[in-house]
Amino acid sequence: QLQLVESGGGLVQPGGSLRLSCTASGFILDYRAIGWFRQAPGKEREGVSCISSGGGRTDYADSVKGRFTISRENAKNTVYLQMNSLKPEDTAVYYCAVKGSRYCSGYRPDDYDYWGQGTQVTVSS
Repeated sequence: QLQLVESGGGLVQPGGSLRLSCTASGFILDYRAIGWFRQAPGKEREGVSCISSGGGRTDYADSVKGRFTISRENAKNTVYLQMNSLKPEDTAVYYCAVKGSRYCSGYRPDDYDYWGQGTQVTVSS
């Protein structure tokens, strides 16, 4: 049974950093692109970042470029999202998701087969 578990969320002050992890069990992530999404209260879920199956290609939403870094460690079946220079507008529940292909090409939720339960990130002073 596939399970995706996100961790690393929490409360941080503006300008601070967090690293989110997404670990899979019951499924090998090696051959799939992995995306990170977020959803703030009252807003639609939005794509934040994506990494291809081999890790060679990454993509970022304009709102997080230069601040967030996605990476993966296939040996640990884990994908990370390093978030620096956090802003209050980054506050949201963050989800990782397994894409139905090796490559990142947009953030249509229907293109992602499996989702984690989410981890809360709150940026506030």
